[in-house]
Amino acid sequence: MTEPTTERSTETKITEAQSAALELANLSEETRNDALHAIADAIEAESEAILEANAVDVEEAEAMLEAGEYTQAFVDRLKLSESKLRDIAEMVRSVAGQADPLGRTLAARRLDEDLELYKLSVPIGVLGTVFESRPDALVQIAALSLKSGNAVILKGGSEAAESNRILYDVIREAAAGAVPDGWAALIEAREDVETLLTRDDAVDLLMPRGSSAFVEYVQDNTSIPVLGHTEGICHVYVDLDAELEMASDIAFDAKVQYPAVCNAVETLLVHESVAEELLPALADRYREADVELRGDERARAITDMNAASEADWSTEYGDLILAVKVVDSLADAIDHVNTFGSKHTESIVTETADRAEKFMRSVDAASVFHNASTRFADGYRFGLGAEVGISTGKTHARGPVGLEGLTTYKYHLEGDGQLVATYAGEGAKPYLHQDFEGEWIPGRLAGE
Repeated sequence: MTEPTTERSTETKITEAQSAALELANLSEETRNDALHAIADAIEAESEAILEANAVDVEEAEAMLEAGEYTQAFVDRLKLSESKLRDIAEMVRSVAGQADPLGRTLAARRLDEDLELYKLSVPIGVLGTVFESRPDALVQIAALSLKSGNAVILKGGSEAAESNRILYDVIREAAAGAVPDGWAALIEAREDVETLLTRDDAVDLLMPRGSSAFVEYVQDNTSIPVLGHTEGICHVYVDLDAELEMASDIAFDAKVQYPAVCNAVETLLVHESVAEELLPALADRYREADVELRGDERARAITDMNAASEADWSTEYGDLILAVKVVDSLADAIDHVNTFGSKHTESIVTETADRAEKFMRSVDAASVFHNASTRFADGYRFGLGAEVGISTGKTHARGPVGLEGLTTYKYHLEGDGQLVATYAGEGAKPYLHQDFEGEWIPGRLAGE
């Protein structure tokens, strides 16, 4: 296997990606899918080499853990295994199995007889991504970019450098010949990111994944549109008429099933009328799973836990730590979520539809659940194949960003010699503006 092409400058890689994007947008769905299947097969075939490279990263991360620089959750996110690689390969195949996001007719409108306007889905172009320590993020982003016809610049964390390099090589070599050279590029240094931020002439969308401070830094230092993936300060609210066994299971799953990810719950809110019945047994359950509980005064009066500070309500732990607060009402729960949440994912457990509706309509978040764990906020679980991240913003795409979030649209107008002058001035012919069901067929009005 060849070494990654790090000798090429970032400027060159971006320019090559811009050129590749134009070709990639016109590849058939079959070609793109074949390349994805080749990538999945190659990941499985090269699993031994990938795990060896990953072991180097993990060894260094464990040394940092011993020094108190990293958390165990951080190291867990970094670590690959045979089963994880099989899951990654299946994720790539699931992306290939998704419906083609390109060339779809989103709307059709007849402006006049033989003058038809079509709105079609197309790739965005060149994507720039900066992501955290999970090596599987590189594969997810590359797979979704390829399926959606986008070229992509990939920048992973230095803690996963060896893993990212070999995964990038595997992907690039597996797709070689089927897709244009330069469709995916790996950059590694901080100065490479600075270069990326200046290339608004070539890069169409930036997708940073990390802290709010990092996303804000990117937004403040580029004129390229930014699709931000920031912290996941997620809440589960147990309402006054919740089914408490269900509530316990949901709250436990949302924290313990995989605490290191952004859709894990960080704060549990409990209505005061059910707190004494729910919290003691649930706290025991958490403690058995090594979860550190940090509660407000009312929660601590019910069961033993550490005192929560004001900072705990706005902290993404990414670890086996949970803040617990007792609230007086549904309105108080909504107010707390809107004050401290990160607009990621929120869940209410209740048996009353009206109260669930009030919570879901009032909470400002990309995903809002009723009687379900926050861990369902995921591109794969949503049926999107995978995700490039979870957007906590409100424009272009929101929530788990899959294939549809990596497309835009353009208009195709099919005419038969019509002139604007016909529809302007005194005695102008009126437009029909009739929406209709139909697919764009190139040259149909010309009789081709």
